[in-house]
Order: sequence, then C-alpha cells, then structure tokens
Amino acid sequence: MDEEYDVIVLGTGLTECILSGIMSVNGKKVLHMDRNPYYGGESSSITPLEELYKRFDLPDSPPESMGRGRDWNVDLIPKFLMANGQLVKMLLYTEVTRYLDFKVVEGSFVYKGGKIYKVPSTETEALASNLMGMFEKRRFRKFLVFVANFDENDPKTFEGVDPKLTTMGDVYKKFDLGQDVIDFTGHALALYRTDDYLEQPCLETINRIKLYSESLARYGKSPYLYPLYGLGELPQGFARLSAIYGGTYMLNKPVDEIVIEDGHVVGVKSEGEVARCKQLICDPSYIPDRARKAGQVIRVICILSHPIKNTNDANSCQIIIPQNQVNRKSDIYVCMISYAHNVAAQGKYIAIVSTTVETSEPEGEIQPALELLEPIDQKFVAISDLYEPTDDGTESQVFVSRSYDATTHFETTCNDIKDIYRRMTGSDFDFENMKRKQNDVFGEDEQ
Repeated sequence: MDEEYDVIVLGTGLTECILSGIMSVNGKKVLHMDRNPYYGGESSSITPLEELYKRFDLPDSPPESMGRGRDWNVDLIPKFLMANGQLVKMLLYTEVTRYLDFKVVEGSFVYKGGKIYKVPSTETEALASNLMGMFEKRRFRKFLVFVANFDENDPKTFEGVDPKLTTMGDVYKKFDLGQDVIDFTGHALALYRTDDYLEQPCLETINRIKLYSESLARYGKSPYLYPLYGLGELPQGFARLSAIYGGTYMLNKPVDEIVIEDGHVVGVKSEGEVARCKQLICDPSYIPDRARKAGQVIRVICILSHPIKNTNDANSCQIIIPQNQVNRKSDIYVCMISYAHNVAAQGKYIAIVSTTVETSEPEGEIQPALELLEPIDQKFVAISDLYEPTDDGTESQVFVSRSYDATTHFETTCNDIKDIYRRMTGSDFDFENMKRKQNDVFGEDEQ
C-alpha cells in the first residue's frame, strides 16, 4: 500500500466509481478504498433481505411469506436512468453496458386530485388523456410541437420566445396552458421538484422536456430504464472498468486519516501505512469538516404483494406527486420495481417513496404517497442528511461529492461528476474521454 498514486478515491458510491473509472481510462494511477465490506456506499443494494431488516434495526427477521432472502436486492436510494440521459451515455461510452442488463420501466404516472393518471407523452396519448379537457389538449399539443421543433441555434424556431430571457412562466402564458397542465409539464416531463423554474429563462426547461421525449422515443413505454439485480450493479460495473485499466481496489479498509500538508492533500493513512496521492475524491462521510448540511431527504422502502392500483398492473413504474397537489414546496416521488427485475421474491414488489424534508414530521409529509400503496407488508424508513462540499477543492485538491438528492433519476449525479471532473482536470468533461482505448485488456479490435 505504501505507494504513490495520482488519485485516491474513498467510498464506492456511484459518483466515486464513475470518476475512478474515467480517471483510470485516462491513464491515471488510481487507488480506490472503502471502509465497508461491500460496494456502493450510500447507493448500494442490500441483499439478502435479512440484512435489510438488520440495517433498519427491526427486531424480527423476515416472515416466510417474503420468500428466500437471497432473492432480494433492495436499493437504499431509488433512482431510474433516463434512456437518453447522461448516465446511459457514460455506460455506452465506457462499454460498462456489457456487464449489465436493463429493462424499460413500464409507465410514468402523475397524481391529481387524489387519483393517478398516466403521463401523456405522445400526441396520441395527450389527446386521449383524462388529465385535460378538449381545448386544453389542443393548446398542449401546440406547445409540444413548439418544444419538439425548438432549436436554440435557429431563431426561426423561437416563435417570439427568447431562450435566454423569456421565463418559462411566460412561455406557458403564451400557449395559454392551465395550472394542471403546467403542473404535470414542469414536474412529470421536465422533472423539476419545485416551482422555482417558472421564474427562470425557459431554455433549460425546454431542453429537459426534449430529453424526456427523446428518452421516451427510444423504447416507447416510459423514458426510464432500470438494471436487473438493482442499482448496486452500477458502481460495480464502473469499478470493474477501473480495475481493467489498472485501478487498485480495497474494500473493508479503514481510513484513519487524510494527510494534509501546507493545505494540500498528500495521502491517506490506513492501518499504519500511508498511500500518497496528488488528488483525492471522496464522499462527504470521509471528510465531514469539508462538507455542510444542505437539507434532508426521507425515503421509505415499502414491500408489497400487489402492483400499485390504477397503474394497469405495471411491474415497474414511477409516480410523481406534484407539490401543488399536496400543498408542499417539493414533489413526492414513488419508484416501483419488482420480482421482474430480480430484486424481490416471486410476486413481490418494492415501492420506494422519497421527498425533500420540509417539516419536523417527515413521515406525515409522505402520507399521500403511502395511501396509494396500501396494503403495505413492511416499511423501512430512512431520513438522511444531504451534504455538499464547503469549497471547490482547487486549493487542497480534495474533491468531495454531493449526497444523492430526492430526484428519481441520475441527471443531477452526472452533473456533479462533470463538475468534479472539471475542477480536477481544468478542462470540460467530454464523453469522448470515456471511450475505451482500442485493443484494451479484452484485446477486442473495434473494426
């Protein structure tokens, strides 16, 4: 262990594993350590089921009706991948896809007035949807056509909208869209958690709706993908990539001290030895004095023996409860997957409810979501602090990742990865950097 490395990475969460993979592909000498005996850190999948009961301090072990404990892989952090989003690009470029199998999530739903409705995502669906009246549908269709044709480099497509000045609120006014349609466009298509975006220039929102519809166009049922055997497979896939390019991995390795000299990181001390490095990447739990609390997320894992009502018996889906519908500032999300994804015993479903905590009674805040899931066989409640780095790391060369937020997809995680990459290397992240080198260890010629 007493060696010199370019980069040491602490923690095997998804953010850390992707960065160590990229750094290794780019020729850096990487040492990757985790104090836990398993991969994934905060973003791991827990198996067998007995382990989940232990983790949440439940006094009993799982009843026989839950099937075999080994058949379960339960994500601690619920997220889906946007089919056309940044994480899928990273997986394709690095060819980590060869270690994983994905399934398309069967549907996306939105909550309105106590009921759930399928999110209309094509013109045909929009025209058939019960979410809107007839005239509203025509206006919404015009809006969708405008978004689809919008090209920030071609002013002819702007129709009087200035992408950098016109607020999204004004764009909605221009198309005369009503509050319900605005709610589901902003929250179920553009996937904003709050309404702050209404006051901001519209370009970002238009691009988000485009990402949604392009992702949807790839597979048709929904824009989301989910890996078989759970999200814990993702960090492991990138860890393998790093190892192929010479990265060294050590699990179950306590970190005694991060050694700083003259304000710079110079190494990490573990079990009496020091591994030296020029740069360090870690999650906030390894260096609490360089992170600050930025809020809390509540996540409730619910085990069910039935699909969720009014979802067409989908074996996987997402439900978004827009904040307006339940008098909150931020949305409540439900991610549901099941035995069809090799994460639960036969006939069982896992629904995970999550939201940003706004009051001193977090469990009360998610009540509307839990009501949609009844009857629930077993609940596991976690309230986690969200941390962000206190500085950008350029001085100390210590780069701290952000905690995983309440969004239901990985776009914000990818933004953090790109941001850390830029601070570490001084250049913008380019997906081309992640391409595997020809004739890598697999010795496969790419013709």
